[in-house]
Amino acid sequence: MSLSTLANSCCPGPLHRREWLRLGGLSLGALVSRTASPLTTRAANSSRDFSVILFWANGGPSHLDLFDLKPHAPSEIRGPFQPIATAVPGLEITELLPQLAQRANRFTLLRSLHHERNEHSGGTHRFLSGYASRAANLNDAEYPEIGSIVARHLRKSIRDVPPFVANTKFYGGGPAYLGPGFAPYMPNPNPQSSTGNNVYDPIPIYNVGGSNDSLAISADGAVVLSRRRHLLQTLERLQPQIERVADVSAMNAVQQQAFSMLTSPRLRTAFDLSQESEQTRRSFGDTHWGRSLLTCRRLVEAGVRFVQCQAEFRLRPETGRTSNWDDHSVNSHIFKAYEEKLPSFDQSVSALLDDLEARGLSERVLFLFCGEFGRTPRIGTQDASGRPGRDHWSRAMSVFLAGGGLRMGQVIGATNPRAEEPVQRAMDSNCLLATLYHCFGMDPHETIPDRSGRPITILPHGEPIAELL
Repeated sequence: MSLSTLANSCCPGPLHRREWLRLGGLSLGALVSRTASPLTTRAANSSRDFSVILFWANGGPSHLDLFDLKPHAPSEIRGPFQPIATAVPGLEITELLPQLAQRANRFTLLRSLHHERNEHSGGTHRFLSGYASRAANLNDAEYPEIGSIVARHLRKSIRDVPPFVANTKFYGGGPAYLGPGFAPYMPNPNPQSSTGNNVYDPIPIYNVGGSNDSLAISADGAVVLSRRRHLLQTLERLQPQIERVADVSAMNAVQQQAFSMLTSPRLRTAFDLSQESEQTRRSFGDTHWGRSLLTCRRLVEAGVRFVQCQAEFRLRPETGRTSNWDDHSVNSHIFKAYEEKLPSFDQSVSALLDDLEARGLSERVLFLFCGEFGRTPRIGTQDASGRPGRDHWSRAMSVFLAGGGLRMGQVIGATNPRAEEPVQRAMDSNCLLATLYHCFGMDPHETIPDRSGRPITILPHGEPIAELL
């Protein structure tokens, strides 16, 4: 069966023999109900409390070296790392993640996602919006990313914390025609993150302290902010035609949200890691990733519903020049880079899974680790030093999910012996987005008007992944 044929029939999942037998005693109406779109019935865990932490491996992580190893492939394919057994029989991951291997019953791997865009911003836009962009290397989204769609959906239910928080803007991401009122709140953004530049330092989502702390506001400062807000509203009434009505409304939403956020003790406290015990901080690790993921947990605990954070790591200069996962040989020695950063990833993500479980959050908070695509099966050498690397590969990728009240402890899908393309349960990446929208209680087939009033479907195609629900 071809990849395109699999992709067109895959999202809802197959009916197994015992399911057919069970349905044999039911009416035809029951059969039609079972085979219909899962969106016809809201899942039990589709809760107004559902939240997502998206740990975004910008650049594209290698599925062959993390979650879909091929130890029997030729040496130019397989890489140096060996798969290890996990707590779930038959589920194997890289030997560089031994702590996560012990927690495999708490996560699920999707090994058969794919899409058609092989460039960074185009791939990011495609993955997070569900739409292929017209431009290849776009800085700003043409269609809104999922966090902005969720923020719009929740706009009337959250008041003193933003529904959508990020450490910085993604390359090819943004609210698009929804306007700036549905962009993420970013405490310390770096504009370079939304360009083709890939050598900037990791960007904190946590409170860095000091005089430039963008999260601090005193009681006197709140009064000043209120006066400035009143003056701004007065000026807007005097010049109502300087911008389009939609943009003015969006800016009003931004101002209202900013005022509520900066005067909200709940949000400011969420960014304060000193509120955590020394034992908890030590379990996550005194690292960029440890502080980032602990802050992400504090944000969803405070009521933020969609948190996205770039999974950046500063390598040693001799290993690579980038802080992302764009593992061309001209950027880094891919295998040395993974040896450097995966121990920190293993510790921090394992601590997050333990922490969510201990706090009773694992049923409503979903952790996602993925990037815009996978990496080429064949190891390449572009650098004069001869160091190895892998290039862009959107025909296959792996996604790591944990929690959210979904079915954990499984592998969904499989790729061929060289991890080139799916051969079981091939799924367009929109199937993952449809699953997330479903868990937020949203129908991705609904429409949202663009700036001209034209109705745009949230997702052009894709159904929730039945095995997760």
